[in-house]
Amino acid sequence: MADDIVLTPSAKRKIEDELRRLREVEMPDLSERIRQARDLGDLSENFDYQDAKRQQGFVSGRIADLQAMLDRGKVVEEIGPGSDVVGMGSVVRVRDLDYDDEFSVKLVSPNEANGVDAVSSLSPIGKALMNRKVGDKIAVETPDGKTTFEILTIE
Repeated sequence: MADDIVLTPSAKRKIEDELRRLREVEMPDLSERIRQARDLGDLSENFDYQDAKRQQGFVSGRIADLQAMLDRGKVVEEIGPGSDVVGMGSVVRVRDLDYDDEFSVKLVSPNEANGVDAVSSLSPIGKALMNRKVGDKIAVETPDGKTTFEILTIE
């Protein structure tokens, strides 16, 4: 299903931890700030009240987003060390054959990706690497054009 969200077990735990913190710490703190600001009287010029309400809206939106990720998320187990096939959680050393440059990337879920050393399994390079083996050459469409990579190692 196109709307599925791919989560590693560690990504799911991070989302659950953030959701718990927002619900159990942030929202009660903001509710208390709002209550205290209301006790001061005139709300139309009360910056603390306006700020707390704005933050409460932001936190509520974040809670909804995180809950949606958990509701739609599909947990995919990471491939452990020693696998000869690239999968979720693999650290892959590749050589850019066009620029004779080497680098390593870890395949992660989209919400864990940082675009540098942790790339989404759904990104162009992530999709191209999935289920490949050492020695395989892959062509990937990048913003700079088509680039060819060779898989050197899989950890």
